[in-house]
Amino acid sequence: MSAVSHAAELKAALKQYPNFPSEGILFEDFLPIFTKPDLFQKLIDSFKNHLEATYGVGKIDYIIGLESRGFLFGPSLALAMNVGFVPVRKEGKLPGECVKATYQKEYGSDVFEMQKGAMEAGANVVIVDDIIATGGSAKAAEELVEKVGAKLLEYEFVMELDFLKGRDKLSAPVFTLLNGQEEKLKN
Repeated sequence: MSAVSHAAELKAALKQYPNFPSEGILFEDFLPIFTKPDLFQKLIDSFKNHLEATYGVGKIDYIIGLESRGFLFGPSLALAMNVGFVPVRKEGKLPGECVKATYQKEYGSDVFEMQKGAMEAGANVVIVDDIIATGGSAKAAEELVEKVGAKLLEYEFVMELDFLKGRDKLSAPVFTLLNGQEEKLKN
């Protein structure tokens, strides 16, 4: 089955929380997908099928998951595709020599890190995360991929908040399984 055929069922499992984590935000919670093994499998299958249809089997070397929600499905996707998984974490969470990239958040900035020797130069990688909003954290992960000499093929997101236009910051193709809100919650 295609990713599109599972999209409606996956979207129906999402739960929305108005005014979380702050006033005016409509929070899209995709964690209910993980409470149902059949839905979790459909999530993984949707990404796997898309990637194999787009790049073929054996073209991708690593799935890179962003802290923290990219850790929820990134390793499962990597296992399903028989490729490695590499985490991108907040500063100070990984041992050994790391490369760093700073990104802007709503209030201030943060730093992502990836272990320098986690993959070989020239590796083909895909970055996964739950939601693309402003694109800042995804762009920082792209910088890390460049610093270790790997090749970013594509970004994979469960959902996109289209109105924030985060994909415009990114230099690789973006695949989004579910379309999200068109604009912020109105008060």
